[in-house]
Amino acid sequence: MIDRDIHHARALLVDNNALMRSVAAAQLREAGVGHLVLASSVKDARLLIERERFDIILCNREFDGSDESGQDLLDELRREHLLPHITVFLMVTARASYHQVVEAGEAALDGLLIRPYSAAALIERLTEARQRKAQLADVLRALDAGENEVALARAMKRYQDRLPFATYCGRLVAELFLTMHRAQDSQRMFEHLAAARSTSWARMGIARAQMARSDLGGARKTLQAILQDEPGCADAHELQGRLLIEQSDHAGALAACQRAAELTPGCMLRVQHAGTLAYYQGQGVAAVQWLTRAVAMGTQSRLFDPQTFVLLALLKHDNADSSGVAAVREQLRRYSQRQAPGARLQRMEQATSVLDSLMGADLKPALAGLQALGDAAAQDDFDLEAANLLLALLHRVPDAHRAQVCLESIVERLALRFCTSKAVTEVLLAHAARAEPAAQIIRQCQARVGAIAEAAMDLSLQGQPGPAVLQLLQAGERTRNAKLLDMARGLAERQKAKLPDAAVLIERAAQRLREVSSGRQALVGGGASNRTPGGLTLRGKAPASSVTPPPATQPAPTAVVASASAGADRAAALTAVTADRAAALTAVTADQAAA
Repeated sequence: MIDRDIHHARALLVDNNALMRSVAAAQLREAGVGHLVLASSVKDARLLIERERFDIILCNREFDGSDESGQDLLDELRREHLLPHITVFLMVTARASYHQVVEAGEAALDGLLIRPYSAAALIERLTEARQRKAQLADVLRALDAGENEVALARAMKRYQDRLPFATYCGRLVAELFLTMHRAQDSQRMFEHLAAARSTSWARMGIARAQMARSDLGGARKTLQAILQDEPGCADAHELQGRLLIEQSDHAGALAACQRAAELTPGCMLRVQHAGTLAYYQGQGVAAVQWLTRAVAMGTQSRLFDPQTFVLLALLKHDNADSSGVAAVREQLRRYSQRQAPGARLQRMEQATSVLDSLMGADLKPALAGLQALGDAAAQDDFDLEAANLLLALLHRVPDAHRAQVCLESIVERLALRFCTSKAVTEVLLAHAARAEPAAQIIRQCQARVGAIAEAAMDLSLQGQPGPAVLQLLQAGERTRNAKLLDMARGLAERQKAKLPDAAVLIERAAQRLREVSSGRQALVGGGASNRTPGGLTLRGKAPASSVTPPPATQPAPTAVVASASAGADRAAALTAVTADRAAALTAVTADQAAA
């Protein structure tokens, strides 16, 4: 018997070969597994895992007649936190090349079985995996309880004492340092791990820590070195894409994200990201192909982002495909009926309705819908995604009718609120198709926000932190700009000793930030995803000592804050502090490569 609780275990068996599935089911029952559920496709397995809890998953790697694989399923489940740390995931493969074995190990598998395998081999793998989870139970319990500092201490001790699974614990320590915004400590730990064993995840950890320290040049060099050695590393391509977005190189980001999606065709989020970036770059044909593929992969999955429908509708409108717009609108309507009602889906349906109306002879319904969306832009819950959508719709209104929807005033309101970084500004410009007069208004508003921030920092450097905080706070409240509010809060926190009402100002700024920073990321799928390519997923909550994460209205993990006191250098006053937000919300898993 594997262990005394095996008869209580729930197992999921995923294989599209009926004979192999029958054999594996008999082996699991022979091992003592109490409850067994069968799935014949990755799609069905993904939906089952989203809805039910399983203690064991035995999944085939290759699926005949399908682009998807068990590896794609595991990657997505791990990164999307749909797989509890206690669940054992075993992969079955008929081919065991060196590359596949390394890929499986670094994907945090609990075991790899090479077909044909015996029932004894399956039992051995299950026993090893369940024992490993039992030995690390104290660390995993602390993470589940949100006690990240406790988990850090326990994992560090296991690593220093070279106890079983020490490498995994070292990796966990490095990840926890990132959640605590201790990027330099994280980089040192990843470098130590890479020196002992030069794996792609350790080297990518160095790159992620460099990004968290705002060393984007260093991170780029690190990623280039990884891809030179391992051109097939999908995680490295994806992380490179994120880095290039941060540097506003959308063309390079598109190439990187497309390569990542090509390497892992079953990863829905990568397919959606590739389609989104193709849309940003004006590559309509490629965007339609990627986004249509995402729809075909399964709209019932929680990992599917309905914004995919909206981008498809925009592209079909641009191709004068009225029947295509109507079809996408109907798909979105059916999708919405299956979901809980909410403002986001309502806006999307309203947007596709506007596009449908713009294809007709009577534009009155379209203009009325645009006016309603424009009025909603004054609300706190009108986020970056909604702003991008509104800009895209305004761009498609015929020139003769733009005055009727007050285009200039709406664009100005959106830009003053959402121009929080160069990367965000580029996204806004992309949705406005860089067309005048919207593009000029967006750039002018970006300059105005920058001027407000610079003027406030000048006051602070002149020894007037109180007026500087008030200036930032008032401008942030007026425009709802998260960058200005965050700078006001940060400056007030650093100048507490000189501000008698610092606590009131900090709370005032924090409250407004909470109200206006509920927005989604710009990439399709980004709002539902906190993936860290190449990162070990952690399940714990953000530690109490961690810094408040940057505003969610930014598509890249960067928040600009002031870090200078009177007499400090101006450059220091505008230091960019990057935090890896994804790591603060991830889920813990076991790592076979570290065993």
